[in-house]
Amino acid sequence: MNKIEQIYNRISKNTDTFLGYPLAKDFSYKEFAPFLDLCINNVGDPESDSTLAIDTKDIEKECISFFADILSSNVKETWGYVTNGGTEGNLYGLYLARENFPDAVVYYSESTHYSVKKNLHLLNIKNIVVRSQDNGEMDYDDLEQILMLRRDKPAIFFLNIGTTMTEAVDKLDEIKRIIKKYAVKDYYIHCDAAFLGTIAPFVTPKPKFDFSEGVDSIAISGHKFIGGPIPCGIVMAKRKHRDRIANSVSYVGTFDTTITGSRNGLTPLFLWSFIQKHGKEGLARRVKESQELAGYLENELNNIGIKAWRNKEALTVVLEKPSDEICKKYQLASEEDIAHVICVPGIKKEQLNVFLEDLKKELADNLCALV
Repeated sequence: MNKIEQIYNRISKNTDTFLGYPLAKDFSYKEFAPFLDLCINNVGDPESDSTLAIDTKDIEKECISFFADILSSNVKETWGYVTNGGTEGNLYGLYLARENFPDAVVYYSESTHYSVKKNLHLLNIKNIVVRSQDNGEMDYDDLEQILMLRRDKPAIFFLNIGTTMTEAVDKLDEIKRIIKKYAVKDYYIHCDAAFLGTIAPFVTPKPKFDFSEGVDSIAISGHKFIGGPIPCGIVMAKRKHRDRIANSVSYVGTFDTTITGSRNGLTPLFLWSFIQKHGKEGLARRVKESQELAGYLENELNNIGIKAWRNKEALTVVLEKPSDEICKKYQLASEEDIAHVICVPGIKKEQLNVFLEDLKKELADNLCALV
């Protein structure tokens, strides 16, 4: 067996067993294999042609139109592009916010993804961490106390639409209430919907996070709930914010409006393929099936004596942290005394049952050790 086969077999085996990360497994993009023998480069703005004509920008624009629709907008009012993932989408949203309000302070909760602190450092934006509630949601009382002293300063609110560990959703209505209470005049709202961006539009009641609610930008991951072999994402923003930072670049004959110059031309094909095959109806079915699976796991864990819970209709089931052996076997993400299982498409009930049996055995062994 050669080195490449070994690497493939290792990744394939580990893909079958992981339960702790939000990466859908039920995809196949073999039809796009011939593109691996081509140079593909979506350089610059997706709406602007380049002198380098080896792109998939036409497909990218169709993807953007789909996401604008599920986020309660349209491509006349909002603009976006296919990113390398949620971190780039958040970086872009914060970049637009800074360009609007250079002296603003960013408010974000302690449950926010670790990459955001790095993004804030790169952009050199003042920021304050807000406490989180036990379920991972922002502590609005703490935010209010902090903002009370800075009501005259421009504010950037970074909201989590599904936190990393517990899938908690920061309430936009509470943020708006605080903005109104302290008469904050200049503000920008960015939503990190990396995991829930393709789920929340199909949940009842739908969390408030999209453009119909007045947010300024939204970041979504494409390789998480949709699934794909290459990390990718979508960032959407009000068109007026994009126009503020657009520059023409003569070298490539296009506008420079994105974080990176050269951009991946394969990932728009993957996203487009999923949209064509599944559409909004297919996404809604995936959400329902995943919610049912998460509900099943939550109930079964509690039935065998392991405390488990989830935020309302979440796909993330939080449980007491098992042994290091089980965490390693199932690649469970953990934090302090908790771990989680994320019931994404591609995970089957049979796999969860094997996981439950391993937990039962561990409980029994621990009981025997105490006797």
